[in-house]
Amino acid sequence: MVPNHLDWMVERHSCFLQVLQSKGCQNLELLLPKLEAESLRRKQLHDNSWKRQLKVAKEYKPMHPQIFTLQPSFLAPRFHEIVKCSQEDKQTLEGITSCIESHQNRIYSFPVFTEEFCQLFLEEIRNFEESPLPKGRPNTMNQYGINLDELGFDSFISNLRTTYITPLTRLLFPDVGGDSLDSHKAFIVTYKEGEDVDLDYHFDNAEVTLNVSLNEDYSDGDLYFGPMRTEISNQRFGYTHKLGKGLLHRGQQLHGALPISDGVRYNLIVWMRSSQVRNELCPMCDEKPILVPVKHGYGDGFIVNTADVCSTF
Repeated sequence: MVPNHLDWMVERHSCFLQVLQSKGCQNLELLLPKLEAESLRRKQLHDNSWKRQLKVAKEYKPMHPQIFTLQPSFLAPRFHEIVKCSQEDKQTLEGITSCIESHQNRIYSFPVFTEEFCQLFLEEIRNFEESPLPKGRPNTMNQYGINLDELGFDSFISNLRTTYITPLTRLLFPDVGGDSLDSHKAFIVTYKEGEDVDLDYHFDNAEVTLNVSLNEDYSDGDLYFGPMRTEISNQRFGYTHKLGKGLLHRGQQLHGALPISDGVRYNLIVWMRSSQVRNELCPMCDEKPILVPVKHGYGDGFIVNTADVCSTF
């Protein structure tokens, strides 16, 4: 049963105040309008994204229409070998980690795309950026990227996730849902002087994250990683992107990006999600999620069944 609107508003107002007080915030009444506005934005997020997707599908003229469907030729030969290795009978964690590059804290890297595909993909992204069509930005931290499902790459990413990435994550990250990834959010992040040049220390709204470098004509901007968000550690280590190479890590691992000093950097980010995990505990607030249905898309990855895709309330 849904509470009547007035009771719900009173309850939500009280909840906001309690949360703000627990965080030590002052001038609580001044913050409430901002929270109300953000709450409304998030409620309208999926519907607005769907409207943009329909408009883009109708009006956008692709520069390279052939790249909107994932082809094996887009993928690096070494990546095909790694995926084949992961699909071998009785393959083990030790076996698959011997095929890829291992870094600290269960972070792994390997070639994903060919240089030729990266060039075509970037040309398409830039072509869309220059168009007058509306663009939904990835999240509140990345203000200049592009949501790839709105551009028409949803089936591309779905195929990449299910056919190529999940065979790896089921071995590398079964403890965080890597063996049950059933949705994703994919986007391009752009770092450029005068826009976003870096990214603050954070964790992702994902069980597993894939980060692929799409170009190399920029300077600096290394990634840096710390512990899982539930751990306390001062240990940090860096990672330098390489063209076409992907970095795979747990979404709840703290990380950030140092500032670039020249050029423009483009990365493909895929937040991969497991409803089996997040339906029980929201990865952002550590509470049992209260869900509402979403008409289109994956919502926030809370999938009750195939006909009931949800977002948080």
